[in-house]
Amino acid sequence: MTMVQSQSQAPVVAPAQAAPAPVRRSVPGRIRVVTGVTVASLALLFAALAVGSMSARDGLRVIGRDAGPQVVATADLYLGLSDMDAQVANVLVMGDQYATQRKQALDRYEQQRSKANEALMQALSLADTRAERETVRSVLDKLGRYERLAGQALLLDERSKHAPGPPPQEVVLTYREATKLMRVELLPQAYNLTLESGTIVRATYDEKTVMVPLLRIAVVLAGILALSCLIWLQVYLARRFRRVFGPALLVATVTTAIALLAGLNVLGTDENALRQAKSAGFDSVLTLAKARSISNSMQGDESRYLLDKEWADTYEHTFLDKAMSVVYFKAGNLRTYHNQVATGSKDFLGMLGPELIGKEGADALEAYRSFQASDTKFRELAANGRTNEAVAERLGPVTTAFDAYDRALLALSAKSQTQFTRAIEHGESALDNLWRLLPFAIGGIGLLVIAGVWPRLKEYR
Repeated sequence: MTMVQSQSQAPVVAPAQAAPAPVRRSVPGRIRVVTGVTVASLALLFAALAVGSMSARDGLRVIGRDAGPQVVATADLYLGLSDMDAQVANVLVMGDQYATQRKQALDRYEQQRSKANEALMQALSLADTRAERETVRSVLDKLGRYERLAGQALLLDERSKHAPGPPPQEVVLTYREATKLMRVELLPQAYNLTLESGTIVRATYDEKTVMVPLLRIAVVLAGILALSCLIWLQVYLARRFRRVFGPALLVATVTTAIALLAGLNVLGTDENALRQAKSAGFDSVLTLAKARSISNSMQGDESRYLLDKEWADTYEHTFLDKAMSVVYFKAGNLRTYHNQVATGSKDFLGMLGPELIGKEGADALEAYRSFQASDTKFRELAANGRTNEAVAERLGPVTTAFDAYDRALLALSAKSQTQFTRAIEHGESALDNLWRLLPFAIGGIGLLVIAGVWPRLKEYR
């Protein structure tokens, strides 16, 4: 009885139920991982394009908009200052004659003074460092001192009513102090401003010629990675779902390839634009500006040679030194140099050596030869004591020959300036086009990747 009851009270064991089928979560997870890697590779590609284009734009900005124009402005300052001193020397040697030429020289002095002040203001506005600003202010201060000394020399000269040629000693001494201030302090400081800005341009160019090619390589590698990931994503989806490649991902791949090629083309264009702007444009503009400034000071030395007999030999030697820096020939004295210029070979050295090519270069060379030939005759008259004729030669044929030579240099400079401006604008235009297209490319590729992956993920919901 008891056995029966215990058996009846035993718990009834329910039959074991079958375990539920495992949820297949691995495929959506893998799709998300592959998609995430693909999106990351695309982000890396566009980041490399952005960094490369920003680096190139920075180089174009510094060379074409900031330090580059500052160099040209300070070079114009050097030219204006040297021409001011040359015009004062011209006026002092005219004496009580040449009223028309005297007025023209004084007008040009005022024009160059205004241009020098404008160049200083521009240099001050473009100055990036405290040292540059202090140098500009120092030049402004010394320019005021020079103007006072030059004004005193001109006033004393006008009162003296001397014949053409050397003015009275008090005039010579006052002008000697003024021109010493100009040559020893003002012009070197102005040149230092040019060197400082030029150093910024060269440093920027050297940096960008290394960085931009490296960034192009980075873009290539990032582009190959992005395209590989897109192909990997398409192959995975095609094999897993046993379907042909999705059109959305195919279009995304093609669009990525186009964006890659466009970005590489723009970076290549900017690299070439930097090279053209620096080498064919900026360097030539700066060289020709220096040559014009030195040449202008040369013709000022001709007048100083006449008005200051005590320092005549010094001014003759400085004329030779400046001439040899512009177009170099081996010569121990000015007479030998004149002969070399007239009969020398066409393999020129010196500042203008690389510029004397092509038709414009040949025209500049012929104008330079004419200027040196006129200087030869001028010095012969002065050496023979024919002062009046030497002054007439200086103010007539010598000035005419120099003006023709200066115009030839200006023509060369205008050509180089055009190349410089065109290169900068071309590089900036290419970058602007790229930055207009990148947002659409990024957004379009992102939407295409979503359109290609989302339908596959929906099949697991």
